[in-house]
Amino acid sequence: MTAPGPGPAAEAAEAADAESPFAAFGLPGKPGTDAFWAAARTPRSVPADDGWRTLFLWRGSPAGLDFESWSGPLPLRRWAATDCWYAEVPMPARLRVTYRFLVDGEGRADPLNPAGAGGDRSIAATPDAPTQPHWPALGPDDVLPLPDTRLRWTSKRLGGRRTVRVHPVTGGGPVVLLLDGDDWLYLHPAMTAFESAVAAGELEPVTLVFLPAKDREAEFACRPELWEAVRDELLPLVAGSGVRADLDRLAVAGQSLGGLSALYAALEFPELVSRIACQSGAFWWAPGAAEQPDPLGGPVGGSIAELLRRGPDLSSLRCAFDVGEHETRMLPHCELAESLTERAGATVRVSRSASDHDRAGWRQALLRDVAWALG
Repeated sequence: MTAPGPGPAAEAAEAADAESPFAAFGLPGKPGTDAFWAAARTPRSVPADDGWRTLFLWRGSPAGLDFESWSGPLPLRRWAATDCWYAEVPMPARLRVTYRFLVDGEGRADPLNPAGAGGDRSIAATPDAPTQPHWPALGPDDVLPLPDTRLRWTSKRLGGRRTVRVHPVTGGGPVVLLLDGDDWLYLHPAMTAFESAVAAGELEPVTLVFLPAKDREAEFACRPELWEAVRDELLPLVAGSGVRADLDRLAVAGQSLGGLSALYAALEFPELVSRIACQSGAFWWAPGAAEQPDPLGGPVGGSIAELLRRGPDLSSLRCAFDVGEHETRMLPHCELAESLTERAGATVRVSRSASDHDRAGWRQALLRDVAWALG
């Protein structure tokens, strides 16, 4: 007896899958239906060449896809006459990147992705990207916890007022000064991640100081004003805040221009800064470089290489360098700064993260390298 074939409903489902471009990504059903959207979760990746092909989906009106780094903006295509807008994006192996949808010029987080970065951005990771176990997946509607201690800092050297938040992790300890502190408060839950790392025994208890920037290039360029203000104004406020704060073991963590500033501080203020964690330091920077058509096209190592070539004694410095392995144009600048710092006597650690120039990819290195810098 011949076995009965599939029924009409099963045949219809197979036909829908066959014509859908999304079935290859594990999204069955007819695109645009309520059942399809109820099951849809993206981004989704499938192997392609030496990397991945990743699907992004948006429901509703026309939209574009905007990445924080690695790729320029991409348009979304509409599937047939449905409310499905999509892009199939080739991605290299080992990549974690921040993105958003642009709808009528406004940034939107991905409602199909539970991993967010603030209210209007999401995080995509290829399946082979290393995990980030201490960083929880937070959607755009989740509210990040904030430290209870707030310092109102009116700076004579920098001008203006700013709010600096302080959080003792498990009772506190050595001060970890996080440059671009607002990003680590409102986009990426550093407070939660540090608490998790301490609980796991990967880091000693620390006191986090979240330092916001008002004008990043003016404050983080190779100039002394920021570090004079930190030394003479901010750290005395932290010491008097009532929170346990070991200022004798200060560690500074910075990314991009913040990483440049951290290494500059170690060179020019060695009595203050002797432990740094530097992610993708902007070592291309030199006066006027940011205004050039190609800011990274100047002398390799920029101004920081000039300072390092003067032969400073960095024997008291512990410096952890990390840069995204996809930041091909940053690598020569970072590699020169790394080698010159080690040549000057510093104890140096060098690593590469599965990212481009993106805070989402540097997050695990931040925890690991702060722990190492504290030694």
